[in-house]
Amino acid sequence: MIGRGYVLLIIGFLAGTYVAALDPDSTNWRWFVPAVVIAALGVQQIKQAQASAARNSTRLTADRAELEQALSSIVSNLTELRSAGDAVPPFELRFEIDRLFRGDLMRFADARDTLAQLYGLQAYADIVSEFAAGERYINRVWSASADGYLDEVSTYLDKAQVQFEHALRRLEAVQAH
Repeated sequence: MIGRGYVLLIIGFLAGTYVAALDPDSTNWRWFVPAVVIAALGVQQIKQAQASAARNSTRLTADRAELEQALSSIVSNLTELRSAGDAVPPFELRFEIDRLFRGDLMRFADARDTLAQLYGLQAYADIVSEFAAGERYINRVWSASADGYLDEVSTYLDKAQVQFEHALRRLEAVQAH
């Protein structure tokens, strides 16, 4: 159904564009309006397919586990990285960040829409806001490592840890209800 929606959207968009380009001074509404309607039907089918997929209980269960595992792994890896202290040279830290966090950050981002389906928009906003702040701090650590701002590395590692721990606690709290 989603594939058919995209086909309708593309056909409607291309047909509408073609009709609009035929005469730059006027629009042939008899052909343009049906093209817009076809594109709108495509958008409607895409949205219905996405909504149906988002309510699939198998997917919701899998995404719920992914969210918790990804956040737990991020917090665990941050704790380990911070406790390593000087064992990881600050200039090499960006490579450790890529190795330790990239997969978990992507897993969480891919499954985050499930939060709204399972727990509502307020829980989604609370958890994703904490996650996004932590992700920004991780990115800042990566940049500080690459640019040689060594004092910022530990500062932003600490801030990232706090944000991801808050996100994990908020997720655990909504799961408990």
